[in-house]
Amino acid sequence: MSLETDVMSLMKDAMKNKDEALLRGLRAIKAEIIKAKTEPGANGAISAETELKLLQKLVKQRKDSLAIFEQQNRADLATKESEEIAVIEKFLPAQMSEEDVKAAVQDIITQVGAAGPQDLGKVMGMATKQLAGQADGKLISAIAKTLLSA
Repeated sequence: MSLETDVMSLMKDAMKNKDEALLRGLRAIKAEIIKAKTEPGANGAISAETELKLLQKLVKQRKDSLAIFEQQNRADLATKESEEIAVIEKFLPAQMSEEDVKAAVQDIITQVGAAGPQDLGKVMGMATKQLAGQADGKLISAIAKTLLSA
């Protein structure tokens, strides 16, 4: 079953149960799916890989907003963002732990033959493809920089 059909059936349930937080998150996902499907060249369909990137983008946007709202002491808006993050993350694959990411990045460094910080681009290119949806890009980057500078 595609992401769109999952979201649509959950939206119906959320409307019936009057679950505003769930409904907000699902509507955001649906809006992004529709936008992606109507882009030039999409031909009204999107791949599973595109769906994954879409969800990651939504979570990243909400985490950025959450950080801003917390800095500005806007607990009401921060709560809404947290709720939406929780809804969107249900559709993403399980996130890897920091130790797992470190081990995966170390393997990639060995495969690529990276010798130092100048090889960060090679490592990040491969790591973002292999760990797509399983780890945050900022975490991958930080770990890669640490391992390459050691």
